[in-house]
Amino acid sequence: MTGTPSPAPTSTPSRALRVAVAGASGRMGRMLIEALRASDDCVLAGALDVPSSPGIGSDATAFLGHASGVTITADIAAGLKNTDVLIDFTRPEGTLAHLAVCSELGVRAVVGTTGFTDAQKAEIAVFAQRTAIVMAPNMSVGVNVTLKLLQMAAKAMATGYDIEIIEAHHRHKVDAPSGTALKMGEVIADAMGRDLKECGVYAREGVTGERDPSSIGFATIRGGDIVGDHTVLFAGIGERIEITHKSSSRSTYAQGSLRAVRFLAGHKTGMFDMFDVLGLN
Repeated sequence: MTGTPSPAPTSTPSRALRVAVAGASGRMGRMLIEALRASDDCVLAGALDVPSSPGIGSDATAFLGHASGVTITADIAAGLKNTDVLIDFTRPEGTLAHLAVCSELGVRAVVGTTGFTDAQKAEIAVFAQRTAIVMAPNMSVGVNVTLKLLQMAAKAMATGYDIEIIEAHHRHKVDAPSGTALKMGEVIADAMGRDLKECGVYAREGVTGERDPSSIGFATIRGGDIVGDHTVLFAGIGERIEITHKSSSRSTYAQGSLRAVRFLAGHKTGMFDMFDVLGLN
């Protein structure tokens, strides 16, 4: 966590939290909109998408057979007008553009976008000095509990065990390894006093020589409609431990995102992650 977070409130907000969704025409965007429609304390108040999206100009809940009065727009400022929080699961460049406007308007943000460079992450940290941001490569409650378990396991198995991370996603995913897999590697490396930039191995081919015992390996699978599977293998001599999380629906990401939205109601500035949201830090 970075930035200077403001203190949490002592009471629940008296009105529904007004939420905007980026990428409103996409699979994740629609899942978020559906979750907002079913929520008792959050309401859809804005919808953003790229100018080329066929959804531009249409009602954001038309796919559900209902009229929300919220029109999907490519105008970032218009889409964020009168909103409290933006949920963004898009692409790095789009997310940065959205956050720039959020920081100007005082709109908080929940960011599930992955694939950021270190320089882009530094930009986001600057935005967090002006507004509150929850950023995590995976908003699933189960995944974040899994990360905590991995932290515990890595401390106990820092020596004598080879660590491999295997992830599988649908054919449309554009980055690899997944942000969740990288986060798993970072959590494990930190717990063992290593730097993932130095010990991560992302490809093997040909004569590679014996495995470096200090390395953390990654394997990537892409195919079909796999929502997201992650397994971390701790392979020792005579035994192995596998810690696995499998997602069968994006609804887990949507529900975790709404928990992050509620968390942000108590903060005006600062950078947070899902460990903060779930009280796991």
